[in-house]
Amino acid sequence: MNNPTLLLLSFSVGIMVVIQGGVNARLGILLNNSLLATSTALTIGASFTLIAVLITVRQFPSMHQLRVIPIYMWVTGGLLSFLAVTLFYYIIPKIGISTAVSFGLAGQLIFAAIAGHFGWFNMPLEPMTLKKIAGLIVMISGVILIKS
Repeated sequence: MNNPTLLLLSFSVGIMVVIQGGVNARLGILLNNSLLATSTALTIGASFTLIAVLITVRQFPSMHQLRVIPIYMWVTGGLLSFLAVTLFYYIIPKIGISTAVSFGLAGQLIFAAIAGHFGWFNMPLEPMTLKKIAGLIVMISGVILIKS
């Protein structure tokens, strides 16, 4: 089993995602624009991240290290964050937070299982097992039950 502290932190992240999704989706409703809510959330998030970087990072990468990183790696994460957050804030008021989060989690788990099986993104291999497939089936069944 993994480190219990890391598992608890992961569980806490799930709670935070639901809270921030609900709060910021409501902000989008009040602003009458989910893009304004997204820009607010991402700007505040970037500000806190910059503060954390300035406080904690002792040595920044060299210019050589920065130059060898492919362009797509600089752009992809931010673009996907923007799309995920914006769509989340747009979708939640239309289908409800439990449905949006349940289907989002289903997508995350299915894709994570596939990505882990093949070791995509240079991550450790986590082979697909019958136990893992059964867990995914149970989880997807739960999503269907939550929606019905």
